[in-house]
Amino acid sequence: MTERKIPARVFAHAAQDAATAKNTQTTPQTSSPSYKLAFQDDAFLLRDDLRPVRFQLELLKPELLLDEAKIASTLVFYGSARIPAPGVASTHPDPDVAKNLEALSPYYEEARKLAQIASRVPRDEDGWRHLVVCSGGGPSIMEAANRGADDVKADSIALNIVLPHEQVPNPYVTPDLSFQFHYFALRKMHFLLRARGVAVFPGGFGTFDEMFELLTLIQTGKIKPIPVFLFGREFWEEVVDFKALVRHGVIAERDLGLFRYVDSAEEAWDCLRRFYEEDTE
Repeated sequence: MTERKIPARVFAHAAQDAATAKNTQTTPQTSSPSYKLAFQDDAFLLRDDLRPVRFQLELLKPELLLDEAKIASTLVFYGSARIPAPGVASTHPDPDVAKNLEALSPYYEEARKLAQIASRVPRDEDGWRHLVVCSGGGPSIMEAANRGADDVKADSIALNIVLPHEQVPNPYVTPDLSFQFHYFALRKMHFLLRARGVAVFPGGFGTFDEMFELLTLIQTGKIKPIPVFLFGREFWEEVVDFKALVRHGVIAERDLGLFRYVDSAEEAWDCLRRFYEEDTE
């Protein structure tokens, strides 16, 4: 028998059939929505019945692309979308609030510096990248994080979400690592799947939501402890009385050890480095 190369596959790729289907002859039958390939039928995919499938797609797409980019772990940045960069005036109409926001502007620079430091971590021996900067992709603290990575010519991730008001990722995000989500739940899952450290900067409802969910996951043992840094002790102690929660008995004293207050990028990085050095001893 003459030797022949055994083909890797015998079925056509989905992309091939999709292209063929788009060029199908127009008839009453082929014009009906029922004739569309299921994965080309937007109306079908957006039905309420297909919500479980959409959940799966939002979980799978970033997971596959981040694996293909050889990103093993991330350093996640949470924080306000309203804090201006140093020297930039806040656009808030209330002058007192604008002044308070401007007083928080040094944290923009600290987020940027921390991202610069993390982005210099070399690939491991297998080529995987670690502590890659990951933000929500918006302005302010999120912009500072992606900007810090861009400063040192490193890639960074953005996990954006569709909101009623128009928004686009900040310009410092690596385009091929910019993701958009419909479901908050899947977005929050991707923030933490690869997170090996989380930097939480002053912020509002969104920041609180993400921070408290993370602390709950660690408290309940759903995820292993990771370094969680709250930037700005003065801000956090004013807006959240954690010690009062202990006094009222709704959290334990030991739960205060789930996070650490820091005020500088260098302090956070030193704590992060020591955490993993001690973990490997």
